[in-house]
Amino acid sequence: MKVVILAAVFVGIAFGNPAPAQPDNISVTKTNRDGEVYAPGDLIFSDEFDKLDVETWQHEITMSGGGNWEFQIYHNSRENSYVKDGVLYIKPSLTSDRHGEDFLFNGQLSLHGGSPADECTNPSFYGCERTGSGNNILNPTMSARIRTVNSFSFKYGKVELRAKMPNGDWLWPAVWMLPRYNAYGPWPASGEIDILESRGNRKLFNANGVNIGTEQISHTMHFGPYFPYNGYEKAHYEAQSMLDQGYERDFHTYGIEWTPTGLKYFVDGVETGSVVPPAGGFWEMGDFPADIQNPWVGGERMAPFDQQFYLIINLANGGTNGFFPDDTTGSSPKPWLNTSPNAFLDFWNGKNAWYPTWNGEDAALQVDYIRVYAV
Repeated sequence: MKVVILAAVFVGIAFGNPAPAQPDNISVTKTNRDGEVYAPGDLIFSDEFDKLDVETWQHEITMSGGGNWEFQIYHNSRENSYVKDGVLYIKPSLTSDRHGEDFLFNGQLSLHGGSPADECTNPSFYGCERTGSGNNILNPTMSARIRTVNSFSFKYGKVELRAKMPNGDWLWPAVWMLPRYNAYGPWPASGEIDILESRGNRKLFNANGVNIGTEQISHTMHFGPYFPYNGYEKAHYEAQSMLDQGYERDFHTYGIEWTPTGLKYFVDGVETGSVVPPAGGFWEMGDFPADIQNPWVGGERMAPFDQQFYLIINLANGGTNGFFPDDTTGSSPKPWLNTSPNAFLDFWNGKNAWYPTWNGEDAALQVDYIRVYAV
């Protein structure tokens, strides 16, 4: 059952009587709900996933791949996003299961729908229309990405969610936040807050021998004046599970505490990272070149993270941005190179190695609840 608890709003009494005094303990949290006042600790948003509430969560419909040339198509289908027994499932599938394998190579796919709810949401990177031809095949997988951009956004607060990561090679689950309005310009100037990201491979070791698959959770804040300038490396943290006890084995709690002075990350109640910008804010923290204009002049010390952000839950797959490094080793070799012009085809040709690891709902990102509290 969805529960939304709102603090009282103090208003003047009719016929000239004075308004009651404002309480001393007022939250710094602001939301898109005009006029609401909160006290620290108030529950201001909650979804317990008794149903898939499409008024709260808008499905993204696009092949854009998040700017990372990921391999999935995001769409609105209960095959890929559904609720069962109080848990949200975002589960991957093969495009060929719906359209046939030949369609990948010579089909034409349009995501323009017959209603606003089914219309393509992001045309960037050929996100709304693509044609398969030769080595340039269509997106080989399908999944879901849902967001509260039209229903709920907030500035400063505490987010807590309980989730189980997927097990399946080259899957990329994430729970994160983007600004409701790009007040400081296009990404990354207006910021991005990644509450959690993971990889679905059980055995995926980097060059240092660290398992960066299901045994690792990462958190990141992206910020910079414009692409490719991005200071994320100064606000990136990783949490490692015990050996053979990855985050896909069971549910864990994840969260952030975001205030006017900084942001902290948590896994199972334990702080795993803390970002506190210096006096010069994220401009000083990012150590950007002096001949570039600072886009955050006039903002708060937390700028660009001094604006309202909305929630996103998604399960991506692959991509060529380097989230899956080329020099990893594991149970099976990575079937594509990040520099390959035919990464979609290379990935598809490796299906016999990775697809058997996608075992039903074990390959789904599962979310028990997500809650936001005032601070």
